[in-house]
This record gives sequence, structure tokens and C-alpha cells, in this order.
Amino acid sequence: MISCPKCQRPIEGEEVYICCANLELRWRCGACGKVSEGFAFPYGMCPHCNGKLEILERGPINDTKGLAAIRAAFEIELGGHAFYRRAANESKDPLLRELFGRFAAMEQEHMQTLSKRYHADLPQPAEDFQIDHAAIFAGVERKPEDPANLFRVAIAFEERAVKFFSEQGAKSPEGSVERDLYKELAAEEREHVALLTTEYERWKSGKAGLL
Repeated sequence: MISCPKCQRPIEGEEVYICCANLELRWRCGACGKVSEGFAFPYGMCPHCNGKLEILERGPINDTKGLAAIRAAFEIELGGHAFYRRAANESKDPLLRELFGRFAAMEQEHMQTLSKRYHADLPQPAEDFQIDHAAIFAGVERKPEDPANLFRVAIAFEERAVKFFSEQGAKSPEGSVERDLYKELAAEEREHVALLTTEYERWKSGKAGLL
């Protein structure tokens, strides 16, 4: 009996078949620009904004401007990861300590996704990151005695990233690879803003976080 060369399941007779075992496709939303990985999504709609998904077929990124966009994304993700990890270590609130630890893990997972998606080596996070650096980047006054300040810095940090990618995308030529990349990256950071904002509101009201 003949077996499928991919999943090793038996193929009966001369049947024509398409094997999709472990197949993962990349999709980009035509509305928000968010890239999602998976074989299929309900009704072909973006799981984030319900926009129409289109298969993303793009080879390795090797032009200078495209690589600059990917490098900027990793620089921001590394900064976010270092901030969350440091915030978790320094926070005196057990709930915040756990929450920011999960944010750090989320950023690490996101960097792994970007590494796989854009065929880039995963960089190593900084060990000696200072929270004040994130506060300066975010444009928020640092208040070590205020636990909620950590949330405000984190949200402003991600909003600053959305603004940066959106502005860079608007400057890029229509139809260029870097314009598409900046739109995708802005959508990623916009998702982070929404998640952090939700977690902040739940924390203020004493509810358990969603993560």
C-alpha cells in the first residue's frame, strides 16, 4: 500500500489526494495588516478585526529597507522583553510580579514568531536593562513607588512602537516590501496595546488577568 510521503497515512488505490498534515500558511489581513499563521481561519476572516484574509506569499527579505524594518521590530521587542522582565523582578506587588513575568514570556514568544516568520536569528535579550530607559522611550514620568506606573509605561511603550511603525510605513513607497512590513509590525504592536490596556483595567478593578 502506498503511503503519503508527508504524514505517512495510507493512500487507497490510485486516489488523487492533497495532504495538509501539519501544514501552516501565513495570512495577512487586508484591513488591519495583522499576519496570522495557521492552515485555515473561520470564514477566512482575521481573528483580530474580522477583515478579509489573504495568503501571504513572500520570499526571504534581503533588501536593505526591508531588513531595517525587521531590525527595528526586534530592537523594540527586545526593549519590551527586558522592561517586563525587570519590572517583574522589581515589583513588590505579587500580582504585578506574576503579570509582568507573563508579559515577558509573551514578548519572548512574539520574538520567536517574528524570527520564524521573517527568517531572522533570534537575538539575545539584555541582562542589565534599566526601567528608566523604557520610561524615557515611552515619554512617561517614572514613579518607582507607583505600581500602576509600570502599566502606564508599558502601554505608552507599545503605543510609541505603533506610532513609529505607522509613520515609517506612511513614508515608504506604495506597494513596497517595507511598507507592507511596517503595516504588519504596527498591527502587532496595536494588539499589544489592546492586551495591556485590558490587563490594566482588570488589575485596577481587582479582577484576574486574561493571560
